Amino acid sequence: MKILFLNNFYYLRGGSERVLFEEMRLLRGAGHETAIYARAHEKNEPAEFQEFFPAHLDLESTGISLKTARTARELIYSGASRRGLREVLARFKPDIVHAHNIYGRLTLSVLDELKASGIPVVMTLHDLKLLCPSYLMLNAGKPCERCRGHRYYHALFSRCHRGSYPASLVYALESSFNHLFGKYHSVRRFIAPSRFLQGKCAAYGWDRERFVTIPNSIGSPRGPLEEGRGEYLLYFGRLSREKGVGTLLKACRALESPVPLLIVGEGPERAALEREAHGLPVSFAGYLSGSALSDALKGSRLVVIPSECYENAPLSLLEALAAGKPVLGARIGGIPELIDDGENGFLFEPGDASSLAEVLNRFLALPDKVAAALGASARVRAERDYSEQRHLAALLELYRQVLSL
Repeated sequence: MKILFLNNFYYLRGGSERVLFEEMRLLRGAGHETAIYARAHEKNEPAEFQEFFPAHLDLESTGISLKTARTARELIYSGASRRGLREVLARFKPDIVHAHNIYGRLTLSVLDELKASGIPVVMTLHDLKLLCPSYLMLNAGKPCERCRGHRYYHALFSRCHRGSYPASLVYALESSFNHLFGKYHSVRRFIAPSRFLQGKCAAYGWDRERFVTIPNSIGSPRGPLEEGRGEYLLYFGRLSREKGVGTLLKACRALESPVPLLIVGEGPERAALEREAHGLPVSFAGYLSGSALSDALKGSRLVVIPSECYENAPLSLLEALAAGKPVLGARIGGIPELIDDGENGFLFEPGDASSLAEVLNRFLALPDKVAAALGASARVRAERDYSEQRHLAALLELYRQVLSL
């Protein structure tokens, strides 16, 4: 089978790109042929058809503006993306196309080209873009559903994208344009990594039959489980308001006995969080990956996921399970699907420092054998439900079903 993947970027920029690279690797290992179509970027990995990639859009430094009509147009509907894809389709001749994150850079113009060519499309949803112009369904750091019913103008009024009227206007126009002209109609199936996301889309009026839940996978756990309770609590992820790290710090102040906390990651809230952590046994390690992140996981007592937004299926939580670490997670979005409360971790109410402190105290009071059993259960859950083999089998079955429609 020949599968063409679409994504805005072709380097390890975040969780969605990790899923993309892993799927391409798994499919090649199973004897299938894959190729990629993305926007040009200086960090991209080498790609067979990179000469046809549309030019890079430099939005990071400008925060997305309306300085030129061309920039706004390319964000909403990119003619360059459609023309480049036409060339790639003619040369690669895929049996099926698998889209990941394409809005905002490649844009849904590529779906029009695929519809014209008659090539079936599946699309993985890494966020809430189908429902929210700004991806996250957040307003002032809290979950927001004002745009329900395709009322995307609320994104502008709320300045929900980076607090900017121009940026929010572009994304509100993009979502309105895609809805009014039915740009998603050519997608045969949407892949939702969590039941939460599938259910939320159905609640917003999307046809549930067009969705299939395929959880993300995690590589096979390596090595024995670490002995002992570990030295510290661990948070790893983006340091932004909606991730709830501030709530975690408040909970740490309320613990019956102080316990060290290691915070791994970078983001706009780091300086504020460092100030808030003053006087607590908290260390900020910055961004870690590879063996450094693995070492941080190995030395931890448990992992805390204190998100206050509608998380889809956080890879950090899967990594914690695979490492055999109990997880304390907020009861929001897709997080509860990954934690068996009392078996491989505990759940608490999002944004509630007292609720988090309560479960932290409960865990820290557990006998060593009980805490170790929670970690062992976490490893079992990762091996059973989130293996690469299970993910690959589900993906191939979906491709076969779509090709037979």
